[in-house]
Amino acid sequence: MQQQQNLTDQELVQQYLSGREQAFAELLRRHKTRVYTAIYMFVRDKYIAEDLFQETFIKAVKKLNSGLYNDEGKFLPWLLRIANNLCIDYYRKTKRSPKVTNPDGYDIFSVLPFHETGAQEAIIKSEDQRTVRALIDQLPPDQKEVLILRHYADYSFKEIAELTGVSINTALGRMRYAIMNMRRLFMEQQVNNAKVGIN
Repeated sequence: MQQQQNLTDQELVQQYLSGREQAFAELLRRHKTRVYTAIYMFVRDKYIAEDLFQETFIKAVKKLNSGLYNDEGKFLPWLLRIANNLCIDYYRKTKRSPKVTNPDGYDIFSVLPFHETGAQEAIIKSEDQRTVRALIDQLPPDQKEVLILRHYADYSFKEIAELTGVSINTALGRMRYAIMNMRRLFMEQQVNNAKVGIN
């Protein structure tokens, strides 16, 4: 409905809570691409992403119906936090590290560009993508999360802070540490490669 498309997220939430099911359908239409992309960036598996995507909206409906939504009109960050928590729970339950490719062989890292320039991040752009993926997988989960959201999903640090439930400074700090750790890991790898070459 055209009229619903002009409403804010908060107005749609209020309409849904007062019994208008189509208001939630509009929220779903409005945010499904962003939510699915965020989930896919973590799991990198089409089928798992689809399951977690459905679970995100089911959980959102349950929370709305239980009166657990109180984010002052910030519906998307609230929804993304639900998705983020489900992704983390998924990895905890399965004790898996994120996959590079899904069963179809589709590699998200080979097609998604980085979105930020600067000397600090030059190592990521200049090195072979396979090396980059291996380095990213060695990062602590909180650093990996910020790096993927920033460079592959093109989130702002404000959005990352809202999504992960930390301050902007904490998100920036995690990004700094991620770059420092990647640089250190890369240098260690170069030294090891040089030693192998000498022997």
